[in-house]
Amino acid sequence: MVAVPLSPVHPALFYAVVGLAWPGGAWADEREEVRTVLFGSLDAGRSTFVSAGAKVAPGGIDRDGVVTLATLGYGLRPERDWWGDPRAKAEQTPPRTLRHTVQAGAVAGWQWMHDWGVAALFAGPELAFEVLDSPGTTKLPAPRFGARVQGELWARPTEATLLTTTLIAGTARWSAWGRVSWGIRLPELGAAYLGPEAALYADRTGYRKWSLGLHATDFALARVSFRISAGWVYEEQIRRPGVYGTLTAWLPL
Repeated sequence: MVAVPLSPVHPALFYAVVGLAWPGGAWADEREEVRTVLFGSLDAGRSTFVSAGAKVAPGGIDRDGVVTLATLGYGLRPERDWWGDPRAKAEQTPPRTLRHTVQAGAVAGWQWMHDWGVAALFAGPELAFEVLDSPGTTKLPAPRFGARVQGELWARPTEATLLTTTLIAGTARWSAWGRVSWGIRLPELGAAYLGPEAALYADRTGYRKWSLGLHATDFALARVSFRISAGWVYEEQIRRPGVYGTLTAWLPL
């Protein structure tokens, strides 16, 4: 399946992160001409992002053709905010505040299916609304509209390995998020793939986040498939390492 990881508020991800997987049980459903997949993701740590959405492929999930993705997410992250007198910057520690963000997108594109995997490219509009929970906030800002582009490559170099690359960039928040992962299939985990992952997020506020961890992708419970990951994360505004955890689920209909 192809799902979209939202570029997260805290990075993300997300974002969270949401993924794309086809091995194991997923192929069984796709052979039944599945055209819609529902998905959701929770990315937790010092910052949190939760999202949900749907993928629709009129010609079938496992075929070349047009694909549409719609997503909606909410994020919360701590950061420092200079809402007071700027001249005091050199004399005091900036107060801690919370940034709330709501982000939505609707993109369309094309996916190319091959024996070795799938590649996809999407573009479309996005919307972002964010506000600082700060004494300096006197009114709510207006939502911002922009454009989003997304590219994904999911390849199986061998029958037992999975390589993924995802990149999302948008102008509503002038943000970019990328993730790369590799995994090897483990029968002990129900044919899921286990391996390392790395991600990077940046946006116009100057926020940066790097993460490195381990993921287990495409293990199933009934018709629902899951991806979990955990690891180390460094957020530039926090300036100290922490840990993150991500849970993603998808259901073919």
